[in-house]
Amino acid sequence: MMPNEIDPTSLPLAEDASETPTESFGEMLAEFEHAHSQKPHGASNQIEGTVVSLDADSVYLDIGYKTEGILLRNAFANDAEGVAPGDKFPVTVKGRNSERYYELSRVQVAQAKDWSSLEEAFAQKATVSGTVTAVVKGGLTVDIGVRAFMPSSRSGTRDAAEMEKLVGQEITCRIIKLDTEEEDVVVDRRVVVEEQASSLLKSRLSELKDGDIVRGEVRSLTSYGAFVDLGGIDGLLHISDISWSRVNTPEDVVSVGEQLELKILSIDSESKRISLGLKQLLPEPWDAAVEKYQSGQRVTGTVTRLMDFGAFVELEPGIEGLIHVSEMSWVKKVRKPSDMLKTGDTVEAVILSVSSGERRISLGLKQALGDPWTEVPDKFPVGSEIEGPVTRLMKFGAFVQLMEGVEGLVHVSEITAERHVHHPQDVLRVGEVVKAQVLAIDVEKRQIKLSMKQLVPTGLGEYLEEHKEGDVVSGRVVEVGTEAAVVELGEGIRAACRIAKIAPVAAASSVGGLDLSSLTSMLNARWKGGAVAAGSTPEALGEGQIRSFRLVKLDHEGKLIELELV
Repeated sequence: MMPNEIDPTSLPLAEDASETPTESFGEMLAEFEHAHSQKPHGASNQIEGTVVSLDADSVYLDIGYKTEGILLRNAFANDAEGVAPGDKFPVTVKGRNSERYYELSRVQVAQAKDWSSLEEAFAQKATVSGTVTAVVKGGLTVDIGVRAFMPSSRSGTRDAAEMEKLVGQEITCRIIKLDTEEEDVVVDRRVVVEEQASSLLKSRLSELKDGDIVRGEVRSLTSYGAFVDLGGIDGLLHISDISWSRVNTPEDVVSVGEQLELKILSIDSESKRISLGLKQLLPEPWDAAVEKYQSGQRVTGTVTRLMDFGAFVELEPGIEGLIHVSEMSWVKKVRKPSDMLKTGDTVEAVILSVSSGERRISLGLKQALGDPWTEVPDKFPVGSEIEGPVTRLMKFGAFVQLMEGVEGLVHVSEITAERHVHHPQDVLRVGEVVKAQVLAIDVEKRQIKLSMKQLVPTGLGEYLEEHKEGDVVSGRVVEVGTEAAVVELGEGIRAACRIAKIAPVAAASSVGGLDLSSLTSMLNARWKGGAVAAGSTPEALGEGQIRSFRLVKLDHEGKLIELELV
């Protein structure tokens, strides 16, 4: 087709006539010829438009056609603030929209008509208009007065489907290669699209400021937030600014295509980034937290996160409290929160402290269950007998469970009186049920002292009950020291006898050869009788001797006996 020929496909269709029945085909043809007659060979295809009216979104201009042209308000600085009817602006006709208005552009475009005009546009890096005619290998063909090639990488599209949609469309582009001899022309649409976007972005940025309330449409979602179209410019709604409550993924709250009212949090002119907030248009929950939540108050919430040190519980949207791992149980030592809780659990807890400045609420789980130690003094009074399993064995003693959450300690010295115990594991095992007597209770320190040996009858105890100070008894010397001797008064019953003024002698030979069974019978008889022949003369003590002694001191509590030689 020659440049000056009329393309019938570019004429208004018959359906136009149905919408404007008074508009004849002749008038439409005349209008088309008039529009093209205003563009001399090699000249710009821009025309002058006069503002007729404005509404909330658009500006309507008289462009000399039967139908008005339309421009979005954001095509002007400050969103067309100050633009009034009668103002004139150079515009370019792009086509008609669904309402049959001519879509206009304020981008200056040169329409090439011959090689000389193409050379001029190439030299001046001017923008030219053209029509995409076909998709070919590696890109598109474009009619800019001559056939030109546009690489797919310079089409400004993201995929093949978008490239297909360009076919038949009028576009603006820039010549990036021109060889008149080979008639080789390469054009670039992407650079024009980017420049237009940059110009629109700059214009839009100048219209916005921090704190503005704007409306936008969610364009895409990512793991960290949502990108919102504010009318030719994108802003980021970060996941942390979507809601006062914790948001796991943006999809849980917003969706693509949704219209939102947002607050501009910040604008970075250098990076051209806009940060948006959705929750900032809602009341801040912490403003009322101090009055609403008090120490000692019982609250119910949902476990939202488990950390090594504790569990976060949401009390209401935007308000979370922390149950530290140490505040989870009276009963056992909790090593990690997952031993007690899992995400999604509904729990009852007690508020331990509230810090509005740090936006922290400390919670206690065990406090809501009740402290078992408050019952200990009444339930296990000193002197009472308890029975329970051994829970732990330590070098210094054994822990015995009295009730859930309450343990007492049997010191190694309180396990048995029959022999010296080096380690509790020598006589006890974990899980073994034992009986013990409560010796002492310290609720503040959460300590209970127990004794197992106090409940086991011993010969020493019986001996102390059967004798009194001043009694004369018999015993066998088992050890002689420089100041005292150890005397055995019966099986497992030993006493101390001071011998400071008596020199020790060798072990009595008189017992050598004595029948042990006879000796035992004799000792039992003498221990019971306790008599010593009057006028007997004390002799030096020696190991193995059987002698008479007087009970000088009987210590029932300390289980001690002191003697003196008779």
